Amino acid sequence: MIAVLDNALSTTSLIWLFLAAFMLHDFEEIIRIEPWFRKHADKVYPRIPEPFREPFTSMSRMTSSQFAVAVCLEFILFIPITYLAAERGFYQPFVGVNVIILLHVLMHLGQAIYMRMLVPGVATAILITLPYGMYLLYRMIGEGLIGMTDLVSSLPFGLMLVPVVLAGHKLGEKLVPHPED
Repeated sequence: MIAVLDNALSTTSLIWLFLAAFMLHDFEEIIRIEPWFRKHADKVYPRIPEPFREPFTSMSRMTSSQFAVAVCLEFILFIPITYLAAERGFYQPFVGVNVIILLHVLMHLGQAIYMRMLVPGVATAILITLPYGMYLLYRMIGEGLIGMTDLVSSLPFGLMLVPVVLAGHKLGEKLVPHPED
């Protein structure tokens, strides 16, 4: 199977497919976040460890539209990062983002295991994001585009996502007021 993919898909195409993989995962989160919180927030809240209760409460009030603003901001950032990797061979930011997103998969899995239920994003994290990210890194390392040390040295680029996501959520609250406010 991997040999078929290796022969059928150029590395440039594989890199560009990141945008599709990202959006498919985030579409699941956008679609499921609001109804999931409406249905499960009250019964899940007591199980949340104390340090995570405030962020959980904040997320539970978020509408799908507000969440989509943060996703949009990330997507806007990912376009030039993907372009630089695919067309210019500048891989560090792209690799950093993909390593962080693979760690994000672990977060979804951990949440689902801890809660003993499907949480928004876990299905596409397992079915799309994880296989895409693992195959991407396998190809990039196998083709000598990056080395194992690049997975660690690129992390500062990936960590730039944290303020972008936080700013996106704040912007979402400002641009799309909650219906109850």
